[in-house]
Amino acid sequence: MTKQPVLVVAAVIQRQEDPEGRILVVRRGPDQSGAGFWEFPGGKVEAGEAPEQALAREITEELALNIRVHDLIGEVDFAYPSKTIRLRVYWASVKGGEDLVLTEHDDFRWQRAEEIDVMSLSAADRPFVEKILNGYGKR
Repeated sequence: MTKQPVLVVAAVIQRQEDPEGRILVVRRGPDQSGAGFWEFPGGKVEAGEAPEQALAREITEELALNIRVHDLIGEVDFAYPSKTIRLRVYWASVKGGEDLVLTEHDDFRWQRAEEIDVMSLSAADRPFVEKILNGYGKR
């Protein structure tokens, strides 16, 4: 019997007043699996939680940002040695203040999609860069 993938959500966050449409990427801290890789922020969906709710909660917990979750960009299953995840990535925008606080990550950048170094991203996030560049699912 195969195990169900762990449902994980991530956000491609943009600031509403940014004419360049820059996207937030964060670097995994030294105590995290995949330390040193950049990613679109997010986390696990808890039992009984809608993916969009989980995403807003994770971003508040990890970055102290309030976001509005928009359209789904896509979904991919990705196998790590210890588990398989089902990653759902959504467009999102910052709702209010932008005083970002890093609690699990050790760095962040606001970058235009074409500036994102795909090879420095977590492997599960890489397939979404092309979709972002093409405006897939754009709100």
